[in-house]
Amino acid sequence: MALFKRRTTGKPGEWYYCLEHKTVEEGPQCRAADRFGPYASREEASHAMETAREREEEWRQDPRWNDGRGGEGGEA
Repeated sequence: MALFKRRTTGKPGEWYYCLEHKTVEEGPQCRAADRFGPYASREEASHAMETAREREEEWRQDPRWNDGRGGEGGEA
């Protein structure tokens, strides 16, 4: 028996998108490695995957990070 229980980080009232369960959760329900957030509202958390895709596309188009090799994975 463990002396200490491992607790997830986060606070109730913060919203997260769980990557494992594909659901919106309030507070620390799943481990941090399996979630995006925290978000200010349930609505914002429900759009987490869209937000991630948009940010990834912005990053791919950013000339500061684009080394000119193009293609998926940066291969020419």
